[in-house]
Parts: sequence; structure tokens; C-alpha cells
Amino acid sequence: MSKELGELVDELYQKEQITDMGSMTARSEMGTIHCLTVIGQIEGHQLLPETSKTTKYEHVMPLLAAVEESDEIEGLLILLNTVGGDIEAGLGIAELIAGMKKPTASLVLGGGHSIGVPLAVSARRSFIAPSASMTIHPVRLTGVVIGVQQTYNYFARIQERIVQFVTANSRISAEQFTAYMTRTGELANDVGSVVYGEEAVASGLIDQLGGLSDALAYLHGEIDRAKAEKQAEHEAALGGE
Repeated sequence: MSKELGELVDELYQKEQITDMGSMTARSEMGTIHCLTVIGQIEGHQLLPETSKTTKYEHVMPLLAAVEESDEIEGLLILLNTVGGDIEAGLGIAELIAGMKKPTASLVLGGGHSIGVPLAVSARRSFIAPSASMTIHPVRLTGVVIGVQQTYNYFARIQERIVQFVTANSRISAEQFTAYMTRTGELANDVGSVVYGEEAVASGLIDQLGGLSDALAYLHGEIDRAKAEKQAEHEAALGGE
């Protein structure tokens, strides 16, 4: 394959990634980083209307596995502007990101609401734009709800899973996060809180304020560190022979 044809194929593949998956792989001298966007609603087991912007978990999950297994991709950048969505789908994606060994960074732009909060903290380093916001509220379900004690116990268990995940992957305490979740008087028709950039960092929910260049700088630094460690291990192995 000629160089020109190879570049054309790569360009067409990148366009297909952006159109179909909302993602792309950026290559430079500093490293190869895959960029994944999480936008609109996280779509789970139920299809959302075609007029809704969605992030489909059946697309994102295998994509994350492919990124982790790729010999070429060295880091993952997650761009978040989501209103939330399916709890189990969102938590599943967040668990996959948290379990990756490759450097990962998340950047909240616009909003990282509801189940977007666990997604934001799942990366190894989380960033938030000063103007961005995050809505933290109790678990909600739509549709028919059976008014029995078992239903409330189920809600409590799901909520506990979310609290445990967020506090395990950030510096916020369980008490502070629960207080945000159960605050009254702030949301017009709901219980919960809206946390903006600076407060999200001050509370320990997000690691630092920043933008795209900050998130990329972190990833490039982690990629360089991983390369240096690998080189040191290689030289140590040669010295031991």
C-alpha cells in the first residue's frame, strides 16, 4: 500500500470513528491518544428517541477493551458533556475505565450530571472547566414503581454502589457526597446539588480545574513516564544477563 493510499484510508477511518462512535485516535510525536466523547444521555437497555443525543454503552464498552489491548494507543482522554442516563450502563462504563492500566484523563465540559459523576471520577486524573457543572442527586427511576419496602431497599443499594464508587475514585468523603446528594432547596423539582468547577475541585470530587491542554499535558507526561520505566526495566534486564 502506498503512503498516499495509507493516509487516505487512515483519514476515512478517522471520519468513520467520529461519525459513528464519537471518538478518534490522535497521533503525534508525543504519543498516541484515543479521545472518547460521552455526550447527551447514556443509553442503556432501552432505546432512546432518535431526536436525543446519546452515548451507547454497547459501542463504548468494546471500544474501551480495544483501547486497553491496543499496542499503538498509549493513553485515553474522555470528554464529558452529559445529562446522565442509565445507571447500570453508566456504572459499567465507569468500572471499565477505572480498571484500565493505561493512562486515562477525563475532562468535564458543560456538564457531567447524574451518572456522569462516576464517569468523570473513573479516570486516573479528572479535570473540569471552570464554567462546567455537575448535578448530584439521589437515584431516580422512571416508569411503574411498586410501592413496597423492597423497592426502597433496591434504591438504597444502588445509591450505596454509586457513593462507594465515587469516593473510591476521588478525594471526596462519603459524608460530603451524600450531603450533596440529599440537599434540599437548591434544585427546583428535585433533591440534590449543582456543583460548579471550583467547588468540585475544592470538595475533592474532581482533581483539578483545567482545559484540553491540561488534560493532554497530563497524559503526555504519564506516557513519557511509562516509556522511561519500560526503558529502565529493559536496561536492567540486559545488565543482568
